[in-house]
Amino acid sequence: MDFVKMHGSGNDFIVLEGPYQPSSEDIVSWCARRTGIGADGLLVATRLSDVKVSMRYWNADGGEAEMCGTGLRCVARLAFDKGWVDSPDFVVESAVGDHTVVVASDSVVAYIGEPTPFRSGALTIGDLEVFPFSIGNPHAVIFVDDVESFPVHDIGPMVEYDPLFPDRTNVEFVEILENGAIRIRIWERGVGETQASGTGSTAAAYMAHTARSVDTPVEVYVPGGIVSVWFDEDGAWMRGPADYSFAGSIRSEE
Repeated sequence: MDFVKMHGSGNDFIVLEGPYQPSSEDIVSWCARRTGIGADGLLVATRLSDVKVSMRYWNADGGEAEMCGTGLRCVARLAFDKGWVDSPDFVVESAVGDHTVVVASDSVVAYIGEPTPFRSGALTIGDLEVFPFSIGNPHAVIFVDDVESFPVHDIGPMVEYDPLFPDRTNVEFVEILENGAIRIRIWERGVGETQASGTGSTAAAYMAHTARSVDTPVEVYVPGGIVSVWFDEDGAWMRGPADYSFAGSIRSEE
């Protein structure tokens, strides 16, 4: 079975052409950094029509996630380059709805979704102020003074598995910069720290805009690069890269 390895600012994926239902065992094996292909997760992209494709996404631990913003950009790039669609402006269907995408030569613009708070205000976990909401998948945003020195690998899993999040959560640590941009680190549910995250960047930008009055579009500095996020009456939009790493073939153990 053929695959393509893709990434957006270092958030990387194994991409298969569907329809296909991978086993959780295969996903874990293929995503392993030392013994497999290595990836933050696996995407299955399926052509539906000349104007629409679908995506499904599984994290590296084999669990299926509702949505993946960087994966959305990668699927859009792949579908356009393969000629599955007749225009660079088309729709990608995910488990949480339809997403308009526009593929350019150096980036992809994508509708991410409508941010929806779990509840009004912040939660308290330990001595942390945590802002929880959904952007198709669950997020918890924490503002910090210095994101580089913050103990992400200690706090990330603590928040991910907190009982307040019965399905676990992604966690974003956000530092607001003097120029109005933000710098973030991401602890991804079922993966650990990642170089980038589309929905994570959107979550961070949304909370920076609503809770800290940061103007949009918000430039988001992730460890792997920069993305831009803005909002309109429909919800959140993002512009960011979607690049190829390599291609190959894999086999299932089933």
